[in-house]
Amino acid sequence: QVQLIESGGGLVQAGGSLRLSCAASGFTMDYYVIAWFRQAPGKEREGVSCINSRNGNTYYGDSVKGRFTISRNNAKNTVYLQIDSLKPEDTAVYYCAAKEWSDYVLSPSDVDYWGKGTLVTVSS
Repeated sequence: QVQLIESGGGLVQAGGSLRLSCAASGFTMDYYVIAWFRQAPGKEREGVSCINSRNGNTYYGDSVKGRFTISRNNAKNTVYLQIDSLKPEDTAVYYCAAKEWSDYVLSPSDVDYWGKGTLVTVSS
């Protein structure tokens, strides 16, 4: 059974940092691209970053470039999202997602598996 379990969300002040984790079970990440999406209240789900677990290629949405860093630990079947210089507009539920046999996924419609999300709240 494929599972993606996010952790690391919480309440943080603007300018602070958080590291989100996505632990995968039921499959090995080697043949998947793992992505982070976020959904703010009243807004559509947005792809923010993804990483190809085989070759390490990374992609970032324009709104997060320079502040978000995605990384992986294949031995732990875990992907991380380091978020720095947090802004109130980063407040959202952050979801981990996976797509098999792909180099890139930043569109929700292309995702094969979803986690349940972790809430990040940034206070001003």
